[in-house]
Amino acid sequence: MNYILQYWERIESNKELVSKRVYKQYKKLVSEIKSPGQFIFDEEKANRPIQFIESFCKHSKGEWAGKPVKLELFQKAYISALFGFIDKETGFRRYRESLFLVARKNGKTSMMAAVALYMLIADGEAGAEVYSTATKRDQARILFDETHNMVKQSPYLSKHLKKRKSDIYFPLTLSKIQPLGKNSNTLDGLNAHCVIMDELHGVTDRNLYEVMRQSQSARRQPLLIMITTAGTVRECIFDDMYSYACNLADGNFEDDSFLPILYELDDREEWTDPAKWVKANPGLGVIKKTDDLIQKVERAKKNPKDVSGVLTKDFNIRDTVSRAWLTFDDINNEKTFDIRQFKNCYAIGGADLSITTDLTAATLLMMDKDTQERFIYQMYWLPRDNFEKRVEQDKIPYDKWLQRGLLRLCNGNSISYGDVTAWFLEMVNSYEITPLWIYYDSYSAKYWVEEMENHGFKMVRCIQGAKTLSLPMQMMGADLQAKKINYSNSPILKWNLTNLGVETDRNGNIVPIKAQSAKMRIDGASSMLNAYVGLFEHYEEFLRAL
Repeated sequence: MNYILQYWERIESNKELVSKRVYKQYKKLVSEIKSPGQFIFDEEKANRPIQFIESFCKHSKGEWAGKPVKLELFQKAYISALFGFIDKETGFRRYRESLFLVARKNGKTSMMAAVALYMLIADGEAGAEVYSTATKRDQARILFDETHNMVKQSPYLSKHLKKRKSDIYFPLTLSKIQPLGKNSNTLDGLNAHCVIMDELHGVTDRNLYEVMRQSQSARRQPLLIMITTAGTVRECIFDDMYSYACNLADGNFEDDSFLPILYELDDREEWTDPAKWVKANPGLGVIKKTDDLIQKVERAKKNPKDVSGVLTKDFNIRDTVSRAWLTFDDINNEKTFDIRQFKNCYAIGGADLSITTDLTAATLLMMDKDTQERFIYQMYWLPRDNFEKRVEQDKIPYDKWLQRGLLRLCNGNSISYGDVTAWFLEMVNSYEITPLWIYYDSYSAKYWVEEMENHGFKMVRCIQGAKTLSLPMQMMGADLQAKKINYSNSPILKWNLTNLGVETDRNGNIVPIKAQSAKMRIDGASSMLNAYVGLFEHYEEFLRAL
C-alpha cells in the first residue's frame, strides 16, 4: 500500500485541502516515486513503522484510551516519506532531518511517541539512543510520558520494555528512550539514533539543536524530527528551520536529507474562513474537534488579545507577542539590496546609543526618488569583554550576527562611541554616502555629539516623546505594512521590530516600548525611528536633494 500516492490522489481530486507548501512537497515526492534517481521508494520499508504502530501502540488518554492507534492518511503519508525513501546503493534512509509543522491538537505528540517506540525497538539499530528534547525538561517529558503510557497500555510492549528512573530501556538491544531539557547535564557524550525536538518554536537555545545533531554523527541512518506549531518568539532556532524548510518546499534549493511538511494557512486572513482551517489542521473533525476551534475563533474575533494565540497555535501563522506593535507579516520583508548601489548618495542618519546592556545601533536611511522606496542600512555594537557570557546567558545569536558582519564589538566592558563615529565616517569615505542630518536620542553623550559635529555631521536632537515620535512612528508602520522599507532582510532589525510595542495616550499618540522581556532589544527599531523623524521633518527637502 502506497500511502503517499493515496494522499496525493485525494489532494489532486480536492478531497484533501492542504497548504501550498504541503502540495508542492507531495507533488515532488510523487514525481520521485514515479521517476526515481539516486533515491528509490521502498514500499515495504515505508509501511513497516506504520504496521508496528498500528499493531502494538495504544492510546492512553481521553475517549481513545486503551484503543489501538489508527493513523490518519496524512500521518501515514508523512511516515511513509520519512522511512520509505532510501539510497539505492547503500539502502540507508534518505531523510535524516525533518520539520513537521502542524497546529495543536492534531495528534502530533501521539504520532511522534509511536515513532520513538519504533526507533527504539524495530529500526534494527543496536544500542539505539532515542531522545525527546525541548526548551525545558518538563516539556520534553510530555512526549516521553506519552511514550511510557503507550507502553503501559500494550501487553506486548510492556513485556519487552523496562521503565527505569530516567528512561525506558529495551534490554534485547541495549537501547533506551530518555527526555532531555536544555539544562540537562547529560548532553555531552550522547550517541543519538533518533532525536525528537518538541515545540521547536520555544527553543531559544540554538546550542541544543547543534549538540543533538552532532550527537548523531556516528550513526548509520540517524533521524532528527522537529515537531512544532508556530510561535511568537522571533529569531530563535524555529525561524531558521522554518525559513530553511520553506525554501526547500518552494524549490529554491535542494537538500536530499531534509523533509519539510508544513501544514499552515497560506494567508493570514484565512483564519476567519472555516473552509480553509484544514490547511493547518489536517486532523480537523477526526483528531481535533471542530466545535472547539469554532469557539476559539469566535472568541478571538471579539477579543483581540486572543488573536495572536489562535493564529500561531491553531493556524501556524508566525506572529509577534500580542502586545507587539505590528504583526510578523507586517514586519517581514525578505528583499535585499547592495549598499554599494547608493554610492555618491544622500541619506538621513539615526542613532540609539547605550552604555553596557542595550545594543547601540546606527542607521542610514536612503530613498529611491522615483519609487519612494526606503532603504535601511544599519550597524550594531556590543562590548567585547562580556560578549561570550552575553551570548550564553541571553540565548540570542549575537555570535552569528557578528560572523555575518551585522554587529561589531567595542574593546572593554562598555560601548566606545568613537566606534560609532568611525562607522559614519566609513560610510562617507568608503561608500560616499553622506547623511544630511543625523537624529540622535536625547540621552546620547554630549561628547559624542560634539565629536560628530567636529567631523562635519549635522546632528539633530530627537526628544523621545509622543510629540516628536508619534506621527513618524505611524508613518514608519504604514511603510512597513506596505513593504516600502527594504532593510536587506536584516535579522537583527527584524528581531528588534518584533519586540517593539506601543504605548498610546488618550489622544491616540503613540511612543515605542518593549513588548517583551528586557533581553529582547528594540534599539535597532529606535534608531530607525529616529531616522524616520528626520524623514518626516525634511521629506520635501530630502526628495529635492536626491
